[in-house]
Amino acid sequence: MSTVSTIQDKTSIKVLFSDFKQITKVGLSVSVVFTSITGYLLGADEINYTTILLLAIGGFFMVGASNAFNQIIEKDIDALMQRTKNRPLPSKRMSVTTAMVIAILFTIAGIAILYAINPKCALFGAVSIFLYTSAYTPLKAITPLAVFVGAIPGAIPFMLGWVAATGEFGIEAGFLFMIQFFWQFPHFWAIGWLQFEEYNKAGLHMLPMDKKDKGAVVQIIFYTCVMILMSIAPVLKVTGNFYIYPLTAVIILLLGILMLFYGIKLYKSEENIDARKLMLASVFYITIVPIIYVVDKFLH
Repeated sequence: MSTVSTIQDKTSIKVLFSDFKQITKVGLSVSVVFTSITGYLLGADEINYTTILLLAIGGFFMVGASNAFNQIIEKDIDALMQRTKNRPLPSKRMSVTTAMVIAILFTIAGIAILYAINPKCALFGAVSIFLYTSAYTPLKAITPLAVFVGAIPGAIPFMLGWVAATGEFGIEAGFLFMIQFFWQFPHFWAIGWLQFEEYNKAGLHMLPMDKKDKGAVVQIIFYTCVMILMSIAPVLKVTGNFYIYPLTAVIILLLGILMLFYGIKLYKSEENIDARKLMLASVFYITIVPIIYVVDKFLH
């Protein structure tokens, strides 16, 4: 009996840990932390590892809180979709009370830790959580404009790193914000295209004009072009202390053209396979471009 009990305990702990990772979306939280740290490295004159640690932990709590609140609000909607029905709340493996405790603790801890860096970081962290949970999440069930609203908190992490390093929000942080802001449209609309039937069944509006057609892809292509322009603008030295070499701009331009290529392919085919390729290209873009910026900076 003790052996059986031990196995059951281990299984229970494993499930609890898995549910915790799902409710806070650990993978997404880590990717956001990575983006924030690259923003910090871009803005810092000297590397302060204590600040990096605080930024990483505070950023992780901030994103984890947003995701937990999101899943609390959308637990009934999640139950309607194949890809989300097994999440902790719709599957009833976790209570709403437990999820709420996690969300509140993460919010308090995240804002407090970011405040220890500087008050502006705490402010942007609080704004991000508020907009994501109180505006973006409920608007998804009302209007396609939810994606525009959601792009605001989604664009905060990159520039948050710069603010953590400098204590200032200027043109440099503004451009980092705009790069990630415009990137989100092709990325999330590609996902919206892939999951259109599921989202539609659940009453969520995740494509422009609520239509899976060429009109939606035209907007994807347009915002991809704007994202590319924002990304290479620092080569013109119009972005304060944030500037890049011409060769760096060419490399980033080519990465942007890769996204554009798949956007055009999607326009021609209207096939899910091309939407998936666009989505993967967008993930590659937002992962590699910040690294390229950091390498460029340390070559100056």
